[in-house]
Amino acid sequence: MNNRREQTQYVVCVSNLGYRASLVVRRIYRVIPDTGAVKHGLIRVIDESGEDYLYPKRHFVAVELPRTVTRRFARAS
Repeated sequence: MNNRREQTQYVVCVSNLGYRASLVVRRIYRVIPDTGAVKHGLIRVIDESGEDYLYPKRHFVAVELPRTVTRRFARAS
């Protein structure tokens, strides 16, 4: 397994309470690693604006995507 795939993580939004303009429920978002944020119960994701922002971790659930999907996502970004 290559390092890029191991480092790329995706989450699905399960709640957008308080962030309706930035997050869409049931949409998959790419996570940007941020250990400082995690310590505060936050997660950094690339949201609907195309920028990365911090959101409460409770709004997301980690998902493991098939390799073919992660490759296509990598090409699209």
